[in-house]
Amino acid sequence: MFRVLLLLFVLAPSTLMAQEQARLPLFLESAYGQVGKTVKYDAAYERIAFPGGDVPFERGVCTDVVVRAYRGIGLDLQLQVNQDMHRAFGVYPRLWGLSRPDSNIDHRRVQNLEVFFKRHGKELPVSKEAGDYKPGDIVTWRLPDGRPHIGLVSDRQSGGLPLIVHNIGAGAEVEDTLFAFKIAGHYRYGLDKN
Repeated sequence: MFRVLLLLFVLAPSTLMAQEQARLPLFLESAYGQVGKTVKYDAAYERIAFPGGDVPFERGVCTDVVVRAYRGIGLDLQLQVNQDMHRAFGVYPRLWGLSRPDSNIDHRRVQNLEVFFKRHGKELPVSKEAGDYKPGDIVTWRLPDGRPHIGLVSDRQSGGLPLIVHNIGAGAEVEDTLFAFKIAGHYRYGLDKN
């Protein structure tokens, strides 16, 4: 019996790590699959199903790229953010005058995702070194006008810089924008935790 438990103890972390690493290709495929299909930027508030709700696939915002990529590996940020906000509403920003969570929009707000990833993922240092940003990492920025933005690091590069999958106004795209704006946050969630 002891040998079986020891074997499970030894194999469980390596099996979990292998499963997390196997998620990365699916995660990136889900992100790339939005390019050319999500062609509009549309931040309009809309009532959507819960859980698993989404605005029509041909439109969305920067957060929708991230949410849809995670759904490709079976993680529903709409549900997870909503559950976390019900548990700890006070730690989330009060920028929108809400008195309770709203499953239609909370997961579509960059600042809420920043709080969620800090609480449940791994917050990584912000740096100016391209090598510090691994495929699947989540990056948030503040645009020159102060608006928040979010995208994910791809496994593609241009001139040694990782390209970003995001929607900054023209639909989902893969672009060299990692260092184009002031980086506000760097996170790893739901993939390889190393």
